[in-house]
Amino acid sequence: MKFLFLIFTSLVCAQQDPEDAINNIFSNNGTFDDFLRNYEEVTQPPLKSLAALTKCGEGDQKDRFVCVPYYNCDPSTNTVQANPAIDGTNKINIRSDRMRSGEDDNYKCDHYMEICCQLPQADDGGNIPPPVRPTAGPSSTETAIVTRPTPPSRAFCGIRNSQGLDFNLVGKTNEALFGEFPWMVAILRKNPAAGQNLAICGGSLISPRVVLTGAHCVEKININEIKIRAGEWDTQTQNERIPYQERNIVQKIMHKDFSRGNLYNDLALLILDRQLTKTDSVGTICLPKQDQKFNSRDCFATGWGKDVFGQAGRYAVILKKIQLPVVQNADCQRALRRTRLGDSFVLHRSFICAGGEPGVDTCTGDGGSPLVCPDPNNPSRYVQVGIVAWGIGCGENQVPGVYADVTQFRNWVDLKLQELDINTASYN
Repeated sequence: MKFLFLIFTSLVCAQQDPEDAINNIFSNNGTFDDFLRNYEEVTQPPLKSLAALTKCGEGDQKDRFVCVPYYNCDPSTNTVQANPAIDGTNKINIRSDRMRSGEDDNYKCDHYMEICCQLPQADDGGNIPPPVRPTAGPSSTETAIVTRPTPPSRAFCGIRNSQGLDFNLVGKTNEALFGEFPWMVAILRKNPAAGQNLAICGGSLISPRVVLTGAHCVEKININEIKIRAGEWDTQTQNERIPYQERNIVQKIMHKDFSRGNLYNDLALLILDRQLTKTDSVGTICLPKQDQKFNSRDCFATGWGKDVFGQAGRYAVILKKIQLPVVQNADCQRALRRTRLGDSFVLHRSFICAGGEPGVDTCTGDGGSPLVCPDPNNPSRYVQVGIVAWGIGCGENQVPGVYADVTQFRNWVDLKLQELDINTASYN
């Protein structure tokens, strides 16, 4: 039995890239005997898929274990499968410092979202049970090795996956969990020039075809040069179980009273070329009622922006989250007058403030991203109260960040979408 399986894995893996070898494990075209008849056994170099591994698949695990994306390993049997069940009872734990620093000696696989999983074993007759064929993969802009459909998700807005999807992060960190904020959107350049960042700003999904962001983010950019990405989490990998979705933009609607110099009325709507598909990691955020008041200390701002202001800051790879209190405008104005803005500074009514705790703030690159708070009438869901606009420094003590106040513009958003015959129920 072991000899037969060794021949099978050698013939599959020795001539292919690791990803192709793993994908072949999921294929059930033909029988094992048919497969063998198509090949001649010759001396081969070490298996490429196993030679690259530092621990998994070595020693007594040779030819029996391989590193695969976490969602391709059935947690109940620790066996490679195309579509194992994933639920909250079988999450894996990822230590957060490993996401930032890479491999260390305590882990068996090179990537933090891979786990060491047992290959299917041949039975006494030499037959390997064919696993379920993977579902059709995403489009060319949503590549992944294997995906599986997610169950229908709840239809209402503002549902934060506070425990994340599929795995836990272990360690004190400001990284969001995968799928924790399904309304978060990245606005990207399609073809960045040399020296340009791919990311432009953040945004929020308020309808399957509409993204809300800051007008300052898109004012000077042609919509044909940008796209949006929903369901993103780690910008350096595509190993998440649910792939991100990208859409082009067919129209941008900026508030007519937007002021470039001082960012008054800093709102814009991006109309997508087609609807996004609702998944566990892609959903809409609720919008507040016009002029609704918020006084919560449990609000969150999210984004991939810098950790500190200036050249020393580093852009986030993992989506970060910052818990912030709302600061009333009178208090915010007093705090900002103590900065270089001076005693005559007046905070415009189109702004709302949050934060003011040292080291806790949104920074460069977070512009356009949402500030969300629990709904006072239904704390199980979140409402977007702000859009990241500007600040003095980043994370300065007793200096709140300044956001466009979405509560001042609910009627404007409704009107613009009604003019386009777009249903507003997705954010109510």
